[in-house]
Order: sequence, then C-alpha cells, then structure tokens
Amino acid sequence: MINILRLGLILPVLLLGVSVASADKDKDELHQQVQNIKKDWQAKDNTFNATLKKAYAYAIFPEVGKGGFIVGASHGAGEVYQKGKLIGHTKMTQTTVGAQVGGQTYAEVILFKGKKALDRFKTSRFEGTAAATAIGGKKGAAAASKYKDGTAIMVLPIKGAMAEAAGGGQKFKFEPVGK
Repeated sequence: MINILRLGLILPVLLLGVSVASADKDKDELHQQVQNIKKDWQAKDNTFNATLKKAYAYAIFPEVGKGGFIVGASHGAGEVYQKGKLIGHTKMTQTTVGAQVGGQTYAEVILFKGKKALDRFKTSRFEGTAAATAIGGKKGAAAASKYKDGTAIMVLPIKGAMAEAAGGGQKFKFEPVGK
C-alpha cells in the first residue's frame, strides 16, 4: 500500500515534467503559442473568436499539462486580455485527489463576463473548479459556453488521455504587463 501511495505522489510529477518546463517559457514564445492556439481553435470552432470578443476579458492558456494516478497535478502559463488588449500574464496550478489515471495536454480559456470577475482573478481571489462549460473542437461549442459566477471555462484537448473522478481546484497568479 505504501508503494502505491508513493507511486501516486511521484507519477504526476514525472508526467508533468515536460509541461512544467514549457509553462516557464519566455513571454515571446508564450505569446506565439497563444496566437497559434487561437488560430487552431477558430479553425475547429468558427464561433471562438466572436465569443472572445463578446467577453469583457479572457485568460488563455495554450498548453496545460495534467497527469495523475490517485493524486494529480496540472500547470500552465497564459496571457490575459481585456477588450482584445494584452493586460497581463498568468500561471495556473491545480491539484486533485481521487480516482484518476493518465496524462494529457489541453488548452484552456477562461471568459470573464464583467469587471468584477476579472478583478477577482487579478487579485488571486479566483479559484476555478476546472469544470469546463464548453469543450473545444466542436462547431458552435464556444458560443454555447455558460457563465457561472461571472466566468466560463472552455478547454480544447490537444493530446493524451485521462480518466478521472477526482476533486480539486485551479489556482491562478496574475502579473500585469510591464512587471
């Protein structure tokens, strides 16, 4: 039993090794990744760009790495936009506990309906539940995303597979442009 627990603690770190390193890339490379994932997402769902424009603001994580075996973790870096203008950079971490196994990479967008939700995010008082309201890659999925407490979360699977029935939450750190 102890060995299974050790494996459960070590495996997520091993699965995320490459993704954690990629989350700390320089801001120019991150910006290019954000632009690329926006194009990819729009190509798969023609409502994506219009959905971003309707939102008061949004955070976009072009690559979130996630892995787990009993205990899981994920990490990603992204950019935050308000009315189409880059206003900051952000990092996301998540830990989960429960029935889970596998590893995957996905893109994530958090839509902010108004100033109050964005301010909560910028002051690190925002915790996502990671319950996506829309899964990308399907036509019209972005437009169908639903807001809860002023935010909506969309994900676009990139690679890998994960089976889970686990609980946990995402935490975010915001850094304004120029810092």
